[in-house]
Amino acid sequence: MRLLLASSLLATATAVLADAPTPLVDLGYAKYQGTLNNDTGNIEFLGVRYAAAPTGTLRWQAPQAPQITSGVQLANKQPNTCMQAGNGANTVSPFRNSSSFTRRQSDTPGASEDCLFVNIVTPASGNGKLPVVVWIHPGGYAWGDAYHYTPEDLVSNAGGQAIAVVLQHRLGLFGFLSGQKVHDGGVLNAGLLDQQFAFQWIQEHISKFGGDPAKVTIWGDSSGGGSGILHLISNNGNTSPKLFRGVITSSAYVPPVYAYNNWIPERVFTWVTEQTGCSSASDALACLRQADVDVLNAANNNITAAGFYGLLTFTPVVDGTFLTDRPTVLLKRGKLNGDAVMSVTNTFEAGRPNLVDPSTADTIEIAEYIANLWPGLTQDQINEGATLYANAGLGAPIDQAIAANGESVFICASYWLLRALSGKGYKGEFAIPPGYHVNDLVYYFPNSIMGQQFSSPPFDNAEFRNNFAQSFMNFVISLNPNTKWDSSNTLPNWPTWTSDGRAEMVFNKTESNQPSFQVVPSTDAFLQRCDFWESVGANSGQ
Repeated sequence: MRLLLASSLLATATAVLADAPTPLVDLGYAKYQGTLNNDTGNIEFLGVRYAAAPTGTLRWQAPQAPQITSGVQLANKQPNTCMQAGNGANTVSPFRNSSSFTRRQSDTPGASEDCLFVNIVTPASGNGKLPVVVWIHPGGYAWGDAYHYTPEDLVSNAGGQAIAVVLQHRLGLFGFLSGQKVHDGGVLNAGLLDQQFAFQWIQEHISKFGGDPAKVTIWGDSSGGGSGILHLISNNGNTSPKLFRGVITSSAYVPPVYAYNNWIPERVFTWVTEQTGCSSASDALACLRQADVDVLNAANNNITAAGFYGLLTFTPVVDGTFLTDRPTVLLKRGKLNGDAVMSVTNTFEAGRPNLVDPSTADTIEIAEYIANLWPGLTQDQINEGATLYANAGLGAPIDQAIAANGESVFICASYWLLRALSGKGYKGEFAIPPGYHVNDLVYYFPNSIMGQQFSSPPFDNAEFRNNFAQSFMNFVISLNPNTKWDSSNTLPNWPTWTSDGRAEMVFNKTESNQPSFQVVPSTDAFLQRCDFWESVGANSGQ
């Protein structure tokens, strides 16, 4: 077996690592050999399998335990990514006055159905007692992977006082195909069940990597943040045994969560069978399980691209077990799986050009836009929403559309969540201009591929970087961002959000480019617009 600790380091490391997790971990079904990162002193485990490959007869089935693998697996390579799709690119919703869509040719991404892996980074001082953060990547439930997000960054933001896990789950058609036939012959919300299975895996195995299974926090951005909300309300808020204690949502994406046999999921299922040659099969789901993966992924991409601009087609549904009702309904009941939350949103979530079509700036009408954004609304609800945004002083119709998208899809859910927590949650706002969706990611993952996609942070200031990024990991460590591991952290006291106090921590900068950290109250006008979106939830699917 190749030794991963160089002999020149071994003598020094022996004393330091006397009680530390070993780089060789036996999971029962496989042994994984981690590697020492000589720059950080952390141990990395890349591509650790947590579930069997969901292929063939296991397509659209619940995740299964991995097969036993003999020998020692070198956990030093990034795992396959899950099959990928993109965002919707259509000028109108395919669910408004239409029963078909335009086919799109696309290259098959370099990915695999065999993708249920985690990447783990553990400090050498683990000792089986460190808090654990589990990162769920963004991507609208259609794309994304672990490769873009290095756990090393999260461990660094925690001052080496936490273990970081980045997980992958089935996406798009492979993770979120719905309809009556999937309900009868498989499982719904397979991608969410993958996440839950990974949390169960963590409860069983994370102590072998130095983590404490009683101190797990799940954190995600966009669909990853939306996933966190869904896990809080899953199983009617009574998941047993308990899988995590804290949840962090960054820009939580909450699209329509329709009933699994609603006409929209059923129509999507029909499109899938038509594109894969399974429409005339006596057992359509069995036919899809036998279909070539490239044919399936072509349908995955075609159908996703045909969706309304910036939105996704394959998303979670009310399945009757994991999710027994819509998010707003379950949140109002107030029975949640976690103990505390931190919920942070960006000022102009939908200002990012791939969320609202910038080419429509001169032609967009707010009523028509809302009708495409939420195709289940009645005409009266559409008119009410259009009037609300037209009279809100938000600017031109394109600005109203950006606000309507950002608030209804991303921001309002944080308030619905915080109300359900009754003073056990923290609300933050990332306001560094331009404050678009995912502009905050570079602060959490400065050394990852995602971080490198930005030439530099929007505001490259050391005090801001540390205060902002550390606050999330302080919450992971103690469920309180005010309990700081770094004595140089200058973030002021961050109160919990309550319906009376409505305190939000705003992370911004001054006109003279100095960091600004201020606690301000949520505004009445904004909360009233969120109340409107909550009131139409029965039609919107929220």
